[in-house]
Amino acid sequence: MAFLEQHRADHPDALMRPAQSWPSKIGRALWNVTWTFLCRPTPPGMHRWRCWVLRRFGARLGRNNFIYPSARIWAPWLLETGEVVTIARKAFVYNVGGVTIGHHAIVSEEAFVCGATHNYQSADFELISKAIRIEPYAWICARAIILPGVTCGEGAVLGAGGVASRDLEAWSVNAGNPARKCGIRDRGERPGLTSKLPQPTE
Repeated sequence: MAFLEQHRADHPDALMRPAQSWPSKIGRALWNVTWTFLCRPTPPGMHRWRCWVLRRFGARLGRNNFIYPSARIWAPWLLETGEVVTIARKAFVYNVGGVTIGHHAIVSEEAFVCGATHNYQSADFELISKAIRIEPYAWICARAIILPGVTCGEGAVLGAGGVASRDLEAWSVNAGNPARKCGIRDRGERPGLTSKLPQPTE
């Protein structure tokens, strides 16, 4: 049938070739149906239930995660989190290349963790995916965007609407598009800190 042949791997037009394999598409279709019917309608406080469902699809989650029903996770099997991680309302984790989120990190409302782009210089417009790391205690504020391959250092803050196109320094405060360092964050006494560096300066 014609509607099944719209995308073909051997099509001469690069934009008519599928970006993902059939097994990937089927897996994500099953995941999306499951999340839509078993998780999206649930009350916000049912975090344990939603984490249980995510683990059934291969997510490697730490204890006491807070993942809200309107959050979107592209592929649970490519997500790893530490303990006490928050993925807030309407946040989108597009984890084509894998996303790791350290303990006590927060991805706030409508933030976009974008793990893939395209080679716009190529006629084939190939999909390029890269891993993203959000280190412990980092805070990705509302509507901020993290681009492919970026590491947000321990305790780093990406301000509301900011766009991180390169790595963020540990315990730095960053804002704008592209995000630039505009301040420092007090490290303080927090459980599970790994950084032994002195408090950063301006």
